[in-house]
Amino acid sequence: MKLWVLLPAFNEEASLPVLLPKIDEIFKKHLLDYKIVIVDDGSSDRTNDLLKSYSQTMPVEIITHEINRGLGETERDGFEYIAANSADEDMIIRIDCDDTHEPMYFINMIDKIKEGYDVVVASRFQKGGGQKGVNAYRALISFSASLFMKIMFNIKGVRDYSCGYRIYRASIIKNAIGIFGNQFIQLKGIGFTSTLETIVKLKLMGCRFGEVPFMLRYDQKVSSSKMVSSITTFGYFAMAVLYHWPFGGWRSAFKRLAADLKENPEKAVTKYSKYRREQRNVVGRIGGG
Repeated sequence: MKLWVLLPAFNEEASLPVLLPKIDEIFKKHLLDYKIVIVDDGSSDRTNDLLKSYSQTMPVEIITHEINRGLGETERDGFEYIAANSADEDMIIRIDCDDTHEPMYFINMIDKIKEGYDVVVASRFQKGGGQKGVNAYRALISFSASLFMKIMFNIKGVRDYSCGYRIYRASIIKNAIGIFGNQFIQLKGIGFTSTLETIVKLKLMGCRFGEVPFMLRYDQKVSSSKMVSSITTFGYFAMAVLYHWPFGGWRSAFKRLAADLKENPEKAVTKYSKYRREQRNVVGRIGGG
């Protein structure tokens, strides 16, 4: 089994020298085989030069966007690369590149996956979790967003919907890409919406979710924030429309998806390829990109 670490990066020259050694240390300490896949999303600082240097001493694979494309396309390219190169029994850990997600939680998350979960979220809202360095306004926004997502999507086992620190079974990401294709992350150009869309799509596949408590270390963040709250908020509302759309929305179109996957995953991939074509038309109608 190999652990794949997916890191979306944009202008992280200050964070990489802190974060990458911590990732390397935790895996070596527990004698785990790993590979880091970093998608450099058009950085204008020394991020790419640093990554090339680290790739000489650590198992680092670099995917480079010549221009900044946003988090959605960055995650998509990383997931697709790992899906194409991983084994079904592997695991994919997705963390932020700004040193706000401590690698010390990897082991608890891996153990949780071994209990039978398909996706495990590092949650600020589980007992023992929390956040440091987040002002009251931002904390209120995060809580309100998670409440909205809980009402709209109600994913069993998930309390922290907007945290991108997660671990996935590689097999379920492979299945998701096979079923959804390029529409696995459909709202690619709308802020940080992809963080939510990923687990909503996996919910439709019947995946089992769990959480472990973690402390978001926003006080350790040295790079500037890339999140534009207004755009991401619009994305959340757009996703709610797509999910509940009465004429071929995500929920109705995938009513039988979980059952089909259990019965015959290969057949499910073929059956829902038609859905992918239909969804492109739906997105165009509501202005989702």
